[in-house]
Amino acid sequence: MLNRARFFTLILAALPSLAAAQAPAPVAKAFRDDATAKARNLIAAAEEMPAANFGFKPTPGQMTFGSVVMHLAQGNDFLCGAIGGVKAPARTKVADTAAKAALVARLKETFKFCEEALDKLDDSKLGEEVPFFGGKMMTRAAVMTVTTGDWADHYSQAAIYLRLNGHLPPTAKKP
Repeated sequence: MLNRARFFTLILAALPSLAAAQAPAPVAKAFRDDATAKARNLIAAAEEMPAANFGFKPTPGQMTFGSVVMHLAQGNDFLCGAIGGVKAPARTKVADTAAKAALVARLKETFKFCEEALDKLDDSKLGEEVPFFGGKMMTRAAVMTVTTGDWADHYSQAAIYLRLNGHLPPTAKKP
């Protein structure tokens, strides 16, 4: 009886370690989940803005809505490629003054690339140095953090542009 009790005590003590070893990479999973949510909201915001308002900017010093969409698309290719350790596909140039359909299509393409580039991301290489803008190197984890902030910043920007044009941003609409 004593041996059986020791055996079960040992098993119970080992369970947390076994569970942790089998758990998926929590940081990479959280980042992928965030990328999926941000993609859904940013694409929906671009789809919500009327085509006639893609040239809108609140003040002369700000980007047009179309420029924001194109900036996101370009950033997605660079950032997701760096984080995922893969090269972004070569794409034909799309001007930020292109038609809404072309800009939304490009944004969708780049978020699809993000999904593919991040598919194999795990927590084992978060400390590795990856390229960042301006020739700098940063840890993969730092670039992931910057990317999450960038998506949130530009969604906020898109939401303000939508509201200034009489439209609700996707996250403000009732389900």
